[in-house]
Amino acid sequence: MVSSSVYGFEQTLDQIDAVLRGFGYRVWMSHNNTLPVNSKFSNFQNCLRAVKKCDAFLGIIRGRYGSGKTSRTRSITHRELLNAIELNKRRWVFVNHDVVVARQLLKQFRYDGQGRKKSLVFKPTTYLDDIRVIDMYEEAMRLSVPLKQRSGNWVQEYQSPADLLQQIEAQLSNPRGIWPRRIF
Repeated sequence: MVSSSVYGFEQTLDQIDAVLRGFGYRVWMSHNNTLPVNSKFSNFQNCLRAVKKCDAFLGIIRGRYGSGKTSRTRSITHRELLNAIELNKRRWVFVNHDVVVARQLLKQFRYDGQGRKKSLVFKPTTYLDDIRVIDMYEEAMRLSVPLKQRSGNWVQEYQSPADLLQQIEAQLSNPRGIWPRRIF
């Protein structure tokens, strides 16, 4: 399953879909309408059910938080990521360089001297439309888990669509290497 905010990223998502299919994966992606959908459920429910049923989760964190959000609710993309972590899904998470830089720049305003989160008034920018994008990044890194107990926290930075595609190829080009006992 590929999870990402969509708007302004459609062409790259199409390329990711084509690359993964070329490697032999059956790709679930809401952007390409390949996500299994049950009409009795909401978009949120269908996306979370797909995370539960998928064999592998590929998450992409960009400067866009995603749809389905309000000031009090998380976006679909954020909830998918949290669900994949909670279910301990085999996952690969990629984060845009701008998000990494924004996190470093805003860290001094987001946390006090004891590492507790402070309230921060944030206005959307062209690089980051919602401060919760940084929350997604930190949750993907599993920063709330003590370092010695932390696993499943690999998050790879990318700078361009070409860089992202190259990294996806490096990690996922050999499905047999990921699932050696599985028949393809």
